[in-house]
Amino acid sequence: MSTVILDTITGKSTATTITIGSTPVVSASANSMTIRGEGSNQTSIQQGLAKAFVNFNGESSIAARDSFNISSLDDDGTGIYGTNFSTSFSAADFVQTAVCGNENTSTSTNLVARGYAGTTTTSASGINTFYTNSGGTVSTDQSHNGVTYHGDLA
Repeated sequence: MSTVILDTITGKSTATTITIGSTPVVSASANSMTIRGEGSNQTSIQQGLAKAFVNFNGESSIAARDSFNISSLDDDGTGIYGTNFSTSFSAADFVQTAVCGNENTSTSTNLVARGYAGTTTTSASGINTFYTNSGGTVSTDQSHNGVTYHGDLA
């Protein structure tokens, strides 16, 4: 096996495609890189990846099981959690996707997690968890929670 060590690759022409193995990596413009995904589809590396995520226990004390770009978690009330980012987003228009679950089988059939659109560039009301029963909607702390964030970092 050989090792190539270099700082800059310069193409023979104005082509902007570099192929690694059989996968073309395309640099279309400054700070923008795409990679070929399934078939001939292109995926933007900057836009297509999660910029932060957290998997946490939200019961008696909030404890992150795993996280990326999350500096801390907030307990903002029963079933309401906040996240603080290690690296801020460039705008408050990022997207959140939230999930929740509970080991208590009596409430796990109608669990709902609601992620909110971004509110500031440094933190977010990451998740609101609740379940519905015959009496209506009940906000509760859940034992298994996850939030993923997409957008541009600062």
